Amino acid sequence: MKSTKRTAPAKKKNKSKGLGDDVEKLTKATGIKAAVEWFSEATGVDCGCSARKEKLNKLFPRKSQISCLEAGEYETLKQFFSNFDGRAIKEQYQEPLARIHARVFSHKFAIPCPCAPKEWKAFINDLKGLYDSYEGDRPV
Repeated sequence: MKSTKRTAPAKKKNKSKGLGDDVEKLTKATGIKAAVEWFSEATGVDCGCSARKEKLNKLFPRKSQISCLEAGEYETLKQFFSNFDGRAIKEQYQEPLARIHARVFSHKFAIPCPCAPKEWKAFINDLKGLYDSYEGDRPV
C-alpha cells in the first residue's frame, strides 16, 4: 500500500546575483536589516536598500551568471575560432568578441586595448570554453 503522505517541496536556496545580494544576506544574518526596516517604518523614510542592492549587483555580478549564446554570436565565434591562429586578434573581430563577452558574462562592454594581451587572452579563453561546450568538445 502506497503512502499518501505528502512532503513539503525542498526550499530553493536563493543564489546570489552579485555583491548586493551578498550584503543583504549578511545584514539579515546580523539583524541589521531588521533594525533598518524597523527604523524605516517608524520614520517613513526609505532606507534605499533595494536600489543599493540592485546597483551593487549590476556593478559586481557573480561570475557564474553566464547567459546562453545567441545564434549570431555562435556563428561569429565559429568563424573566429576557425580562423584564429592563437596570436593576433583581427580588428574585425575585436568589437564583436567584446560585445559577446560582455553580454554572456554579464559585465560592462569595453574593448580591451590591443596592447593588453593578457586581457584579450582571458576573453578568448572564456569564449573558447563556452564555444567548446556548444560544440561538445569535438575536435576541429
